Amino acid sequence: MKIQQVFTSVAYPQSNGQVEVTNRTLVQGLKVAGSEVLPAEIGLESARVVLYDEDNDARRAIDLALLEEKRDSASIHMEAYKNRIAQSYNRRVIQRSFQVGDLVLRKVQEEQRGKLDPKWEGPFKVIERLSCGAYYLENTQGNALKRPWNAYHIRKYYP
Repeated sequence: MKIQQVFTSVAYPQSNGQVEVTNRTLVQGLKVAGSEVLPAEIGLESARVVLYDEDNDARRAIDLALLEEKRDSASIHMEAYKNRIAQSYNRRVIQRSFQVGDLVLRKVQEEQRGKLDPKWEGPFKVIERLSCGAYYLENTQGNALKRPWNAYHIRKYYP
């Protein structure tokens, strides 16, 4: 028959005592009640069986005919939900836009900043505005920075 018996180790041996106590309690309860006691639900039929009738096929055909309408309705509700979420989010967004020539401060990156160091450095001058909300900056000596900075990481500088 080629049956091979494999033993495995228990992952949580400290929990075995709890399981054994629970099982012992259940067995003792069954002994007191006797083995003839069966759950009451076994004799009851489910709601699906009780409510079934012969017109089920006709109702099913009607549901299938209205399926496309239900999908459209669900799509409309989902789109309205997305719009409400977008409005809620956009209400809390702080719009930051800068013009070429504006003086700004940029956020110091976390890995370059100590606990007591300032969070912002600058001033820098905006030299180019990209369409995606990013800006090229140059320092006070006129050297352009290597990469563009997102508007989230810069703020207006007031001298």
